Amino acid sequence: MTRKSWIQFGFVGFLWGIPYLLMKVAVADIPPPLIVAGRTLIGAAILIPIAIHKKTFMDAIRGIKYVLPYAFLEMVGPWILITNAEKEISSGLAGLLVATVPIFATIFTSMRGDHTVWQPKRIFGLIVGFIGIVALVGIESIAGTSNPKAIAMVILAAILYAYAVLMVTSNLPGVDGIAINGVAMAITSLFYLPISIFMWPSNPVSLNAIAALVALGVFSTAIAFMLFFIVIVEIGPARGSLTTYVNTAVAVVLGIIILNEPITLGIIVGLPLVVLGSYLASRKTELAVIAEP
Repeated sequence: MTRKSWIQFGFVGFLWGIPYLLMKVAVADIPPPLIVAGRTLIGAAILIPIAIHKKTFMDAIRGIKYVLPYAFLEMVGPWILITNAEKEISSGLAGLLVATVPIFATIFTSMRGDHTVWQPKRIFGLIVGFIGIVALVGIESIAGTSNPKAIAMVILAAILYAYAVLMVTSNLPGVDGIAINGVAMAITSLFYLPISIFMWPSNPVSLNAIAALVALGVFSTAIAFMLFFIVIVEIGPARGSLTTYVNTAVAVVLGIIILNEPITLGIIVGLPLVVLGSYLASRKTELAVIAEP
């Protein structure tokens, strides 16, 4: 990786690590549906013009039968689940739970016929990762430091994330990711618009909450997606997926430093196990990569 690639890699990891902090700030004054509608409206307003300029927008429209379910699996469902969950759990814990995405992605990939998951290293990663999840959920629940229902909501979001990417990439290979995500964001915003109007806050909304929502839309929704696809082109999807671990570290550290969130026993025990398990579960040997059609 070049110095430029490392900088882009780190920046993407940071941009996808701060949403948990921003959602935690925004949800204090803004209803979750309005947060999702707002961030996706901003994201779509930035990405769709870029896709039109690149002449890739219509490719996503032609693949709408896959972009539509992708929007629900990647944004409509997960983003409302995570935003609601952050009413009850820390932003760091939410970021840590989302780090399980590579584990579920590995399982879904295997179910679709890619048997490279049965490599010893990847099986070991799955086992370690699930031990980390069980330890994390068990300790947090028994200690009473986090809401089990909220934890389950974030894990469900991680499962949806994992399947969404696999589904859309396998059915729309070669279609510009900026176009796909721009259209998906527009769909998500339209879906939550009537709900947002109905749940419009009656109390004054703080400037911090508004700023957090705008930053969420501009930086963590639009710009992060654009940079991620640039990184993927330069360093490949395998290395690009490692931003997951940067995201987790950023989410946990920012939660502790800025929001004064506690370092719980569940995080101390679960963090290294989940990150290690996710890393190992998502890795392929060179032989396996070559053998793939």
